[in-house]
Amino acid sequence: MSNSRPLPSSFDGDEDFYSENRFTKLRRRLFEEPLIPLGIAITCLALYRASKSLKLGDKAATNKYFRWRIYGQAFTIVAMVGGSYYYQSDREKRKKMDEGEKMRLAEEKRRNWIRELEVRDQEDKEFRERAREVAERKRRRREEGAGAGGDGKIVAQVKALKEEAGKEGE
Repeated sequence: MSNSRPLPSSFDGDEDFYSENRFTKLRRRLFEEPLIPLGIAITCLALYRASKSLKLGDKAATNKYFRWRIYGQAFTIVAMVGGSYYYQSDREKRKKMDEGEKMRLAEEKRRNWIRELEVRDQEDKEFRERAREVAERKRRRREEGAGAGGDGKIVAQVKALKEEAGKEGE
């Protein structure tokens, strides 16, 4: 039994997560914490040099580069932990700004919705007023037709004929 619905995610309500592509996210993260990529580069360079020296059989250089790999990894971890403490206030500020922006957009959406409802209400009132005017015109025409001898004239003629028939029967 396969279900076609996607699995729920913790990012379902986060529009920025879905609107940001990989390149822009990588670029943003590089500017947020520039020391982490530096530590990764040091670690990768040390591993590359260690593998080269291992192929050449230089045990002393291999050990030196493996130590540099450990230093690079330690620098990366320190940069991650230090960066998380250092940038924590910036992240909180950005989160507050994002929440403020979401609230502003929600308020704007609500105002637009209310404006749309007001426009629809005005259109509805105008439609009802026109319908009332049309009904009023029809009513006036009927009254004028009755007074001018339209349907009312026929009714009067029928009454007159009945009265004459009643007088003749007497």
